[in-house]
Amino acid sequence: MLRRIVEVRENEVWALILSFLYFFFLLCSYYILRPVRDEMGIQSGVENLQWLFTGTFLVMLAAVPVFGAAVARLPKRKLVPFVYYFFILNLFIFFLSFKGNAFGVWVARAFFIWLSVFNLFVVSVFWSFMVDLFDSEQAKRLFGFIAAGGSTGAIVGPLLTAGLSPVLGPVNLILFSILLLFLAVVCIHALLRWRPCSSSVYPDKVGKGEGADDVRIGGSVISGFTRVIKSPYMLGICLFILLYTSLSTFLYFTQARIVEGAFSDPGKRTALFASMDLAVNVLTIMGQVFLMGRLTTRLGVSFALMLIPAIVSAGFLILSFFPILPVLVVFQVLRRAGNYSITRPAREVLFTVVPEEDKYKSKNFIDTVVYRGGDAVSGWLFTGLSSLGLGLSLISLIAVPISVIWMITGLLLGKKQESMLRGSMQHGRNLILEKEDQV
Repeated sequence: MLRRIVEVRENEVWALILSFLYFFFLLCSYYILRPVRDEMGIQSGVENLQWLFTGTFLVMLAAVPVFGAAVARLPKRKLVPFVYYFFILNLFIFFLSFKGNAFGVWVARAFFIWLSVFNLFVVSVFWSFMVDLFDSEQAKRLFGFIAAGGSTGAIVGPLLTAGLSPVLGPVNLILFSILLLFLAVVCIHALLRWRPCSSSVYPDKVGKGEGADDVRIGGSVISGFTRVIKSPYMLGICLFILLYTSLSTFLYFTQARIVEGAFSDPGKRTALFASMDLAVNVLTIMGQVFLMGRLTTRLGVSFALMLIPAIVSAGFLILSFFPILPVLVVFQVLRRAGNYSITRPAREVLFTVVPEEDKYKSKNFIDTVVYRGGDAVSGWLFTGLSSLGLGLSLISLIAVPISVIWMITGLLLGKKQESMLRGSMQHGRNLILEKEDQV
């Protein structure tokens, strides 16, 4: 049945299902907590939200070296479960604090910041584990379907919250979220018992045996940052992320202004956003299940990384001439669905050809600090352009060449990934031949 929708092989079925469930439980847990976070943001004072976002970025900067220390000292078999056990403990402490009404507004503010950090960290660790578990060829076939697990969790989580919150209350939802995180950890332990084929030609998988996950990755606490700045390939991924976040922020601010001008009723605006989210979720799951794997295996990673930037470039060009609500809605839905179903899984494939230290440390630095930094900088850039008197049409026109640069960056990264993959395969064959000669 699975082979009808995804190109999975018999020895991969168990790992594919577990990875799907792992991501499902993870994002379902987060989306149950997100409404609780939004409520805590209101309790801490709407006028203080900018400080909460600033606090999130600062905590992210502090958390990355702590995670780097954990990666250096813990074997992989313990590292990934440890991250989730740590967050589960945090959640339980928050639950007790809310129940005891300790520290009031300060706990609400801490929870808002904590969940904003939690979201990026647990998803980053998930994909680090995936690119370590599957090789590049498997990733191209399977990552779209695995990503659909997260999209399904993102739909089920809010539905559970809407149904359970009136019965359990917002605070008790934290316990339900903890249960889902435990189920994600169960999937992790099961996946750690599944190993890729020992005859893999990838050098970091050659000879991987039962004790491979007991090896420490090592490196320094800040090597996630230092390895990024020393690697043109990693810097290229950083540029790709920064261009993506900049264009996303530009479109988000444009959306806010067009929707505000189109509707004076907050209820109608909320209904529009909900309809857009529904359309994005449906298109995303369809793209992840039926399109992503076939697209990357037949047309390559470069094409997958170029496709959405090309659509975004055309979308901003059309929006610059017609800054109206229907154009915005179609553009935003296609961009978000395309990013979740194609660009994000293809971006993760880029990390399948890098050393293990980069898969965990450098990737985490890029997914958290670079991502949030891009959000902050692009937000101020849009505000600056608006303060200079530039309207939505001109700002959209400025976004067109940025989109073209984003597309070219995706093309070059895809070609570099394929080149590194060929080099890895040849090196792996040489290692196998050397071992055969020794025998």
